[in-house]
Amino acid sequence: MVETVRVSFGCRDAAEFVAELKQRVGDYFISRGISDKANAAMIFKTVVVLTVTFGAYGLILSNRFTPWEMLGLAIVMGIGMAGTGFCVSHDALHGAYSSNPTINRIIGFTFDIMGANGYLWKITHNVIHHTYTNIPGIDEDLDVSPLIRLSPYSEWKWFHRFQHVFAFFAYSFSTLFWVFVKDYKYFLKRDLGPYRNKQHPKSEVAIMLAGKVLHYGYTIVIPLIVVHVALWQFAIGYLAMHLTAGLILGVVFQLAHVVEGTAYPELPADGEMTEPWVVHEMRTTSNFARKNRLVCWYVGGLNFQVEHHLFPRVCSIHYPAISDIVCEVAEKYGVPYNQHPTMLAAIASHYRMLKRLGREAAGPEAIAVGPQAVAA
Repeated sequence: MVETVRVSFGCRDAAEFVAELKQRVGDYFISRGISDKANAAMIFKTVVVLTVTFGAYGLILSNRFTPWEMLGLAIVMGIGMAGTGFCVSHDALHGAYSSNPTINRIIGFTFDIMGANGYLWKITHNVIHHTYTNIPGIDEDLDVSPLIRLSPYSEWKWFHRFQHVFAFFAYSFSTLFWVFVKDYKYFLKRDLGPYRNKQHPKSEVAIMLAGKVLHYGYTIVIPLIVVHVALWQFAIGYLAMHLTAGLILGVVFQLAHVVEGTAYPELPADGEMTEPWVVHEMRTTSNFARKNRLVCWYVGGLNFQVEHHLFPRVCSIHYPAISDIVCEVAEKYGVPYNQHPTMLAAIASHYRMLKRLGREAAGPEAIAVGPQAVAA
């Protein structure tokens, strides 16, 4: 029997803010007569990132290129894989790509094709992370690896004092870990976030295994049979693909919550959080590079985490437009709206956070030191 750790959020003091925010965002779509799901621009982006990914893959299999050129194509494939996760899978798994659940499920399988499991992602990300953002001991995203301390409440180890040096290199291995370890580990893990004795449907286990076989088949088995390179050359190309995708994914996901200015609310013993959920999300989340069109296009709205956490079922293609509304309403009601003006500023902030959290016995005070994200 599945048990759940009791966590509840306060419901006062934010009703007017939530009501006006929902109304104004809703009016944005109604007044323009458009859907909050994918539009032509989103479909075009989907075609582009999938073409880049599998176009590079097809060129590698053609054997028309030198090993060095194929290495470059492997890197391009890694960029495409990360983009597919950002721009396609993420929206579909949130039910934001289409109003048709079947279409979302079909497009969501791109996640499994890339080597990760969509079912587990919807549990750990859609449910756990989105509901209990930055709450130590519950939000699984704070425990990506024992090598890296991402919360002031996490246990400190001596090597954490160097994490600002090796963390970005470690992020590069995130997709390799995901493809070969993480999903299996989470399927076997009984305590997951707030869930205790969590068990999974056998059908989902079968889908996970089928997805892994498919991914291993086209990324490892077929290239080894078809491509005319030495085994060590294939290994370098395979690593290059994953290290590229892993670095991009690993860094971008950390810029939303583990930066200066975001909060780490500790769970009280009675499970009663003192603030409303929507305020909790605003305090624990940060945007970056809102005005950079290239970043907005490629990361699929991951740089609009504030809007994504508040409206996860709205397609990311609309986040740049509604972000001004969210920022304006937040300022009106005195609700935090954390953001960094550029991606480099957010990366620098994350680096400083890694350095602070790496200090011996660094507690909650570590997150309140130094420059912070710009609040509305």
